[in-house]
Amino acid sequence: MEDRIYWIDFDTMYNFMKDVFMSAGLPEEDAAICSDVLIAADKRGIDSHGIGRLKPIYIDRIREGVLNPITNIEIVKDNMATAVVDGHDGMGHVIAKKVMSMAIGKAEKFGLGMVAVRNSSHYGIAGYYTLMAAEKGMIGITGTNARPSIAPTFGVENMLGTNPLTFSMPTDEEFPFFLDCATSITQRGKIEVYDRLGKELPVGWVIDEHGKARTDTHQVLEDLIRGTAALTPLGGIGEETGGYKGYGYATVVEILSAALQAGSFLKALNGIQADGSKQPYHLGHFFIAISIEHFIELDNFKKTAGDILRALRNSKKAPGQDRIYTPGEKEYETWLYRKDKGVPVNLALQKDILSLKKDFNLQRYVFPFEKN
Repeated sequence: MEDRIYWIDFDTMYNFMKDVFMSAGLPEEDAAICSDVLIAADKRGIDSHGIGRLKPIYIDRIREGVLNPITNIEIVKDNMATAVVDGHDGMGHVIAKKVMSMAIGKAEKFGLGMVAVRNSSHYGIAGYYTLMAAEKGMIGITGTNARPSIAPTFGVENMLGTNPLTFSMPTDEEFPFFLDCATSITQRGKIEVYDRLGKELPVGWVIDEHGKARTDTHQVLEDLIRGTAALTPLGGIGEETGGYKGYGYATVVEILSAALQAGSFLKALNGIQADGSKQPYHLGHFFIAISIEHFIELDNFKKTAGDILRALRNSKKAPGQDRIYTPGEKEYETWLYRKDKGVPVNLALQKDILSLKKDFNLQRYVFPFEKN
């Protein structure tokens, strides 16, 4: 096996992931949903949430008994435009896709739909679900809490998750407005990508328990779990560069992901019981769909949104810069580049794929990086 990048076509990778999920106990329909969410991340260049998460975040957790491969969704409360759902620690992708569909259905009828979820699990890229709304001519919004990673401003203890606050909106361009990012400077998944590439972290992404910057990627991943390292919020360390803003938005997501649904929050999401044994993460999410047609004609909205984005891209550029991007543009261009190439698979991912292939006896898949 050479230490180089191989490109695997999307269909092969999707089918492989689906077979792995089914081998791990997921029903076929649920395995298809999970695989589609993961491949959607790789298609858009969000490699921190694609095939690289298959083994360590999902399959390993199923094996450890902290993630239920059989997803049972319970509607706890349903009041016209709103609902509360309990995911009973099932597959977050399955819960999220079905719940966003609920929110979209409510928005079609009432103009707005919002559903809060408790006892879920990691649901992949948040933007997958907001794009579901955009494809229906709606505004999509979602957020989720997560295991503690971010330290509050002037603190060093990891208290908040990376807590993405994500939006998608239709435009008259070839791609929608698409903003999917954590409320920390970076997220754990991107650090995992740096670890697979053997790269050190930029200064300012992570601090230690004394407030000093950390760049030692592999050890940082271990210390984030131990609680002796923490991610910094958007804006960075302290107040001078606006770190309190990222901290504030992360807290907004935490409240909306826990308080509306009587869910778990902060340290209760660390996946560890009092005796030190592992337990489900009990994550919370919220999903909002807004029907544009209840406000204005859809084509009118799309044109205004497109005009705003085009004006931003055509504005005066900084010296040495020849381009300004708007949210969703880079992901669209990555898709155009990758649609004929597939998923980039580095050495660490090659090892994970071959391990899963062996464990689940999926010998019908033959990858170009395998030894002869």
